[in-house]
Amino acid sequence: MLLLAIDVGNTKVAIGVYSGDTMVHNWRISTGRNKTEDEYGMLLMSLLRERGVSLKEIDGAVLACVVPPVTPVLEKTISKYLGLEPLIVGPGVKTGINIKYENPKEVGPDRIAHAVAALKKYGAPLVVIDFGTATTFDAISSKGEYLGGIISPGIQTSLEALFEKAARLPRIELSKPPRAIGKTSAESMQSGMVYGFAGMVDSLVKRLTVEMKAEPYVVATGDFAEMVSQESESIKVVDPFLALDGLRLIHQMNRPSNPGDS
Repeated sequence: MLLLAIDVGNTKVAIGVYSGDTMVHNWRISTGRNKTEDEYGMLLMSLLRERGVSLKEIDGAVLACVVPPVTPVLEKTISKYLGLEPLIVGPGVKTGINIKYENPKEVGPDRIAHAVAALKKYGAPLVVIDFGTATTFDAISSKGEYLGGIISPGIQTSLEALFEKAARLPRIELSKPPRAIGKTSAESMQSGMVYGFAGMVDSLVKRLTVEMKAEPYVVATGDFAEMVSQESESIKVVDPFLALDGLRLIHQMNRPSNPGDS
C-alpha cells in the first residue's frame, strides 16, 4: 500500500507517494489559496491517474501546511477523494525531536519535517537551510534538539521586491551570472542573488557554529538550493525531498501499532 505526503508552502506544494521507505512518485504544483476541495481533488486524481496510481492503493496520508486557510481544504480533499483522515503535522504530533523554541507552536511544520528527515539521514549536529519563499536556517544540536534558527527573505521574494520597488530594474529569470561584477542590470541582480545569498549562508553558518559549539553538517533544500550550494563553502549536500521524507518519518512515528508489531 502507498502513503501520500503533501507539503504546502507559500508558493509551491510538494506531493510525494511512498511505497514503504521509497518515494515512487512526486510532483510540484503552485499553491492555490482560493482552490476548493473539489479543485484540489480533481488535480490530485489527475496526477495520480497519469502515473497509474489507483486511489484504492493509498492507505495513508500526511500533511504539512504553512498556509492556514489551505489546511482544512486539503483535509476535506483527502477525506472526500481518498476516504482517509490525514495526519496533520502540528502540536501534539510525535516527531522525536525536543523543540527548544520559546513557543514551539511558532515553528512551521515544514521546518520540523526538515529537521526530522535530516537528523535521520545525516546525524547531528545539523543546520538545515531551506531556500523557499523565505530562506530559513534550522539548528539541530548534537543531542538532536531543535534549537531554533534564522528567517530571512527568500531569493525569489527579494527579486520580486527589487522589481516592484526599484522603477528602473527589470523582472529577470534567476541564473548564475558569468562574473560577480555585473555588466548589465540583469547580471548585477543575478550576482546579488546568487553570490550574495551564498555569502550570507557562509557567514550565518559560521555564527551558528560558534553558538552551537559544534561543527554542524549543513543540508540545503528548496528551489534555489542547488544554485547557491555551488557557490557556498558551507553547504555539504542538497536534498530536494527533505520535507516529504520527514513527513513520511513523522507518519511512521504516529501510525497506530498493529497487534503483531514488536
